[in-house]
Amino acid sequence: MAAFVRVSGPPNSSFLVGYPGISATLPRIEGKVEIRPSQGFSMPVAVSLVRICLQRRESIHPAADNMAKKHLSTPRRDSTDVVGKELLLFRCSPGKESESVIAMDLPFVLFIPFGRGGEEINRRIPPASLQLPSRIAETYYELVVTVQQGPSVQHKHSFPIPLQRYDTLSTFGMYNKQENRVVAVDNVVTLAVSLPRWSYGPLDPITVYLKLAPNADWPSKSKRVTIQKITLGIEEEITFNPEGDEPTKKINKIAKHTQNVQTKMPEAGYVTNLGLVFPARDLRDNDGTIRRGKPAFPMYEVTSFTTTSTLYKVEYFLSVKVQMSAARDIILRLPIVICPLDHQGCKEEMNAIEQAAKDASQVDPNNPMLPARIIVLANDRDSLRHLGLCEVAGQKKPLIE
Repeated sequence: MAAFVRVSGPPNSSFLVGYPGISATLPRIEGKVEIRPSQGFSMPVAVSLVRICLQRRESIHPAADNMAKKHLSTPRRDSTDVVGKELLLFRCSPGKESESVIAMDLPFVLFIPFGRGGEEINRRIPPASLQLPSRIAETYYELVVTVQQGPSVQHKHSFPIPLQRYDTLSTFGMYNKQENRVVAVDNVVTLAVSLPRWSYGPLDPITVYLKLAPNADWPSKSKRVTIQKITLGIEEEITFNPEGDEPTKKINKIAKHTQNVQTKMPEAGYVTNLGLVFPARDLRDNDGTIRRGKPAFPMYEVTSFTTTSTLYKVEYFLSVKVQMSAARDIILRLPIVICPLDHQGCKEEMNAIEQAAKDASQVDPNNPMLPARIIVLANDRDSLRHLGLCEVAGQKKPLIE
């Protein structure tokens, strides 16, 4: 008889403790595996072995958003990996096929890798849960509990668990350094671009400072130049199969702002700043109600964000295009980071991250001090008490304390 299996997290908190991507918080999943009889709720179940692991499942289908290509292109490609290590929670006594169990609570803690790890996949920080529109690419996680009942019967139970990453928060100092780029075309005009910071979230304003300067060595050519318009845009670049033989790229235009200039190139150069807002996805419907999310995916206010996975990679670029007459157009692409949280949301997380790091300093990864496990066998004294039952005159009755 199959056992009833459930995974529960710590009281009044989620499974996930700490912040994936931030090593000081020792990101981990804490909880317990609960095993009970599934039929005739007092009938003991045979349990030989219990294991648990965090599993990452990825899939890509680049043509899924095009109905015509969907059926003609290559089928969906999948990949499944175990994140970190699988834990053995219970094994029956040597020489026995199984234990006859009435109730079983097995606490566990699964540490999520927080090192870059180079080529070692099991040491890399796992990418965040994400489902792109039309499921052209997705990453989701599940806790997989394997319960072996006897020598040949094995059941796997999976429980979806959303996972976010916190190493791209726009409040981190490394993203608030000014980025400067200079590019010249035809040696007639030079474009200098300055970006004050380079991590953004939903509805965050993006401002770019630009200077167009004529080449002092070519005054006759520079005087003939007319600046027609300057366009600032955000591009999402999805690379499918980035580590494989034939990577393919798909570029989506996310937002665009055009400034109509129509000005002759001044001797001192032309200075301006352009701005736009990174678009957000509204989580509320027409009645103002937040729709119920999917259990495996967090509720993001953006369609996607900067992430790198085994089967796909999502990157963002700011594109600056200057259209001119009497000189070639200048196009510049600046890489930026898109975070699922806006700047205010990032600020609000900082105190909690600091507290999580303090809490993690008390945890020993080699001996995380778990609560005692509870195993009630069928032949234990008062074993039925754990199911809220007692035996009266050979009949099972509800237990009234």
